Amino acid sequence: MRKLTLLILSFLSFNCFAQNETEIKSQVRHSIDELREFVRIPNDALDHANINRNLTWLTKKFNQRGFNSSILPTSGESLFFAALPMDDAKPTILFYMHLDGQSVDPSKWDQSNPYETVLKAEDGTEKSFEDLNDDINYDWRLFGRSTSDDKGPIVMFLNAIDLLQKKKIEVPYNIKVIIDSEEEKGSKPLPKAVKDYRELLEAEFLIINDGPVHASDLPTVVYGCRGITTLTLTTYGPIKPQHSGHYGNYAPNPGLRLAEVLASMKDTNGKVIIDGYYDGIVIDNTVMNILKSVPDNAEMINSNLAIKTPDQVGSFYQEALQYPSLNIRGLSSGWVGEKARTIVPESATAELDLRLVPESDGTRLKSLVKKHIQNQGYHIIDSIPTKEERMKYDKIITITERPVTDAFRTNLDNEYGKFIVNTLNSSMNQEVVQIRIMGGTVPISPFINELKIPAFIVPMVNPDNNQHSPNENLKIGKIAYGIQVFYSLLSTKK
Repeated sequence: MRKLTLLILSFLSFNCFAQNETEIKSQVRHSIDELREFVRIPNDALDHANINRNLTWLTKKFNQRGFNSSILPTSGESLFFAALPMDDAKPTILFYMHLDGQSVDPSKWDQSNPYETVLKAEDGTEKSFEDLNDDINYDWRLFGRSTSDDKGPIVMFLNAIDLLQKKKIEVPYNIKVIIDSEEEKGSKPLPKAVKDYRELLEAEFLIINDGPVHASDLPTVVYGCRGITTLTLTTYGPIKPQHSGHYGNYAPNPGLRLAEVLASMKDTNGKVIIDGYYDGIVIDNTVMNILKSVPDNAEMINSNLAIKTPDQVGSFYQEALQYPSLNIRGLSSGWVGEKARTIVPESATAELDLRLVPESDGTRLKSLVKKHIQNQGYHIIDSIPTKEERMKYDKIITITERPVTDAFRTNLDNEYGKFIVNTLNSSMNQEVVQIRIMGGTVPISPFINELKIPAFIVPMVNPDNNQHSPNENLKIGKIAYGIQVFYSLLSTKK
């Protein structure tokens, strides 16, 4: 209850947000009903019909608030766009969110239907939504796919608009909203779509509302996110699996060869030792001080991961995120467990993901990796080798790759970033956590590259929300927080 009291006091401390506790809870209560309705529409980006149902829901809800909305066709699923009537004398904020969610496996959830929101108390006891009529416990949670990622913030935004309109607050900005339908699939149509709809999307700056606040639960502003690209590596042994007794000392083992290739890419501290991989990255004292100001708890992080010693790419967590990563995200060769066989496998495959920072070009890093592998004596191809190729080369590796999603990072001294931080400091009565770049990837670079505007991530959901996983959830107190964040930003003149 102490957190609830502090949250309510912070609401009341903001002079434009002088609502009483009942009014605040009433808006949060309305948000819960609206979110349940929204979550009830499945939103797997692989299901075209349901994506269209989500777009129809958004059109109705935004139009009810006075927005002019449009469905923007792309080479994939359509985007949703909405804007309030424009005033040329006002600067424009563009908000980015996404409506799609990760696929669900109902068998892994603690509820029969992940698209039917369930209310639970702090101890995990399921509650009736009727229990929220007279009072709302901000520590209770809503469980369901996309409650936090990313339908929750969309509903928070809509309800902040409701409050602004109820109080007849004149918003000193033009407001535009773009909602992605394929974020969880990598937003492949987005770069071309942003180019096609450039004039419609023009703005002074972009705010992305996705992801959780910092683990400290403090207000958070993120200035960038890492990009990503991937590689698939396959090495080869005999053309068919062979008996390990007959050929174990004769036929080269593809698993061992692949292990040697992978092990050659990093030292024992986890640093990439491929020539040039970290080129161009400089962290000066000003940046280092910002990184150290983030209230991470290394002991807690290590405990949660159950690791004694982390890799030493950086001397602490935030510093490590400033460098591109090289991660083995999956390995496969032969059979394991009860199905294990005494064979020399015919092939071994590793899936790599490379997280990128602005200083690192994804195409260049992939070239460095391939050159490194070539220097290990491998003939590189992009298909399954023929018998003729197998007989010609001692070492063959197949490498396939996917496109690059660029990283982005806005300067820490950007004027719009200072506006966001100062506004949150004032309205929340708490010091804002400023994160230079986060580890994950949001497909925002097309907006920055095409519109030439700064971008900031302002996350709103609880850090333990289980996004992408079974039992995804949203803490009710974070609905109140999100409404206040939107209200504060849209009622404060820069």
